[in-house]
Amino acid sequence: MSHPLVLGWLVISTVMVLLWAVQLRTRDATSVDIAWSAGLGFLALFYPWFVDANAQRKLVVAGIAVIWALRLALFLWRDRVRPSRGEDGRYAYLRKHWGTRAPLGYFFFYQAQAGFALIFSLPIFAALHGGPLTPLAWLGVIVWAVAVGGETLADRQLARFRADPGNRGTVCETGFWRYSRHPNYFFEWLHWWAYVLIGGGAALTWVGPVAMLLFLFRLTGIPHTEAQAIRSRGDAYREYQRRVSIFVPWFRRAM
Repeated sequence: MSHPLVLGWLVISTVMVLLWAVQLRTRDATSVDIAWSAGLGFLALFYPWFVDANAQRKLVVAGIAVIWALRLALFLWRDRVRPSRGEDGRYAYLRKHWGTRAPLGYFFFYQAQAGFALIFSLPIFAALHGGPLTPLAWLGVIVWAVAVGGETLADRQLARFRADPGNRGTVCETGFWRYSRHPNYFFEWLHWWAYVLIGGGAALTWVGPVAMLLFLFRLTGIPHTEAQAIRSRGDAYREYQRRVSIFVPWFRRAM
C-alpha cells in the first residue's frame, strides 16, 4: 500500500485540478484558500486510519486539527466567497499581472497549494504517533485553544469593521488590530506550536511554525497583504505601518 502522505497528496492534488477548472470559468481563484484549509482538515481525518498509535492521542490530534481547519474554511467562505464581492484583490492582481498566462499560472498556483497542504500536514502526521498524551502535550492543547480563540476573535473584529460602510477606505485599528497589523497571522503561527508540544518536539512537528513563519514573511502572507493594503488605502496604511507592530501584538509607537 502506498504511504498515507502520498495518498493524501494525490487526493488534494486532484481536488485542486477540479477547482482550477472551475476558476477558468468563473475567473475567481478565491476558492484556493478554502481548499487549502479544508484539505488539511481532510488529511487530519485521513492519516489516523494509517497510524498505529494511542487512540486518545489520535482522537485529540485529529480533533483539534479538524476544528482548526473547519473554522478557517468556514470563515473564508463567509468572508470572501459568500458575499460575492468578486475575486480577492491579491488574486485579481495576479490575474492581471499574468495576463494571457493566467490559466497556466493558476494551474501551478493551485498545485502549489496542494503541496503546501502536504507540507503543513507533516506536523499533524508526526503528532499522531506515540502513546497517551503527556502533561507537555496537554499544554499544547492549551496553546491550540489560545491560538484558535485569538485568531477567531481577530477575524471577527476585522469582519465587523469591514461590514460598516463608514469604514470604507480606512484602516482597522480596533481590538487586536490596534496592537498588530496581522494578529490573525500571529495567532495562526502560534497555533502550529501546539503540534510541537503534543508531538514532544519530534523533528517533523517543527515544520509547522518554521514553515508558517517563512510563508507569512516571505511568500504568500504579509508582503502581498500589505502591498494590497497600500494600493487600496495609501497613506493611511503607511501611517498604520509606522505606528503598529507588524506581527506580535505590542505597544503602539508614538505619533
